[in-house]
Amino acid sequence: MVKVLGLVAILLSVLAGTVLSYDRPGTRKNLVIHPSNEDDPTSPDQVHISLVGPDKMRISWITQGSIMPTVVYGTVSGKYESSANGTSSTYHYLLIYRSGQIHDVVIGPLKPNTVYYYKCGGPNSTEEFSLRTPPSKFPIKFAVSGDLGTSEWTKSTLEHVSKWDHDVFILPGDLSYANSYQPLWDTFGRLVQPLASQRPWMVTHGNHELEKIPILHHHPFTAYNQRWRMPFEESGSTSNLYYSFNVYGVHIIMLGSYTDFEPGSEQYQWLENNLKKIDRKTTPWVVAVVHAPWYNSNEAHQGEKESVKMKESMETLLYKARVDLVFAGHVHAYERFSRVYQDKFDKCGPVYINIGDGGNLEGLARKYKDPNPEISLFREANFGHGQLVVENATHAHWEWQRNDDEVSVQKDSVWLTSLLADSSCKI
Repeated sequence: MVKVLGLVAILLSVLAGTVLSYDRPGTRKNLVIHPSNEDDPTSPDQVHISLVGPDKMRISWITQGSIMPTVVYGTVSGKYESSANGTSSTYHYLLIYRSGQIHDVVIGPLKPNTVYYYKCGGPNSTEEFSLRTPPSKFPIKFAVSGDLGTSEWTKSTLEHVSKWDHDVFILPGDLSYANSYQPLWDTFGRLVQPLASQRPWMVTHGNHELEKIPILHHHPFTAYNQRWRMPFEESGSTSNLYYSFNVYGVHIIMLGSYTDFEPGSEQYQWLENNLKKIDRKTTPWVVAVVHAPWYNSNEAHQGEKESVKMKESMETLLYKARVDLVFAGHVHAYERFSRVYQDKFDKCGPVYINIGDGGNLEGLARKYKDPNPEISLFREANFGHGQLVVENATHAHWEWQRNDDEVSVQKDSVWLTSLLADSSCKI
């Protein structure tokens, strides 16, 4: 089965056009991580959490055997005063791979900035986990990194992220790089569990989540939608591929680069309505996240429809709504632009940041266009992660931490002023 799935993965890479012409040196081998307790089919595996509304959290995990999807939790270790039940599901891929039991349980209401201890599967479960809810006041801290994969570089990035006391992790697409080889989804879940079980991980999809194979598998995003359920219903979305959520003072819009985005499409109409409903008194900061970047001076991924056409379709919507920041992945390097609109500096446009440098097996995209465009303020091809600290309603600090040579080094840093604070950019 492993050999068959491996061959399918290679086939899909060719069919999807992921055999690229530019060099990506500096790769490190992929990791293989087995379950921590293979002898117990009820043991929780691949635990991760995500935000649901203002005061709830979704707990997701996998078991090899069937269990009651129950989470017990409380604010004191070993004492679980509350419990919640959820749902369980499985999926098949190519009639060869069958996932374990995927459990989703929403717990809450929860207090802000509070540590909760929890067990997946009930009080008799073998392992206790802990999480901390985001605060209900400034500052708010976001860790950001895209295109993670399951390589030794990924492990290095996650180790550096773990040393920074953040509130929420944002991933702009391309999670496991399974490319249809489904066991890599399991390795990815185990690799990120130490972080993703403690802080909410809010993700959007990338091209490597498609996993659609002509003739063989017609439905895209099968594994992604089953394994990484996001709170799309709470924001009025009909699809797990795009949604929004709030963390105190910040409204975050997770867009889908690989689903319909043309004017008149469901995503476009949803985005229009979502932007109209933003209350800047409650959320003075607005951030958008895509996978395929709308601005990019790297030679990699130039001219792709998901970048060019989506920008043509939606850039004006974000500009008129005075979105402050747009994060993207896809290009395996780091780049920060000035405030931009329609390819020119515009003080009322968003700051665009490409951060697809999490550590995937494909390596780095080292070649940039020359000369450097004036709107591109910093660019470097290295693995790393970003740290966004929203200090108050008007100011935030962004820095990019490079983890080349396994040492986290601050390489880019900038203070940002919200567009709401600029009287000349009033909506």
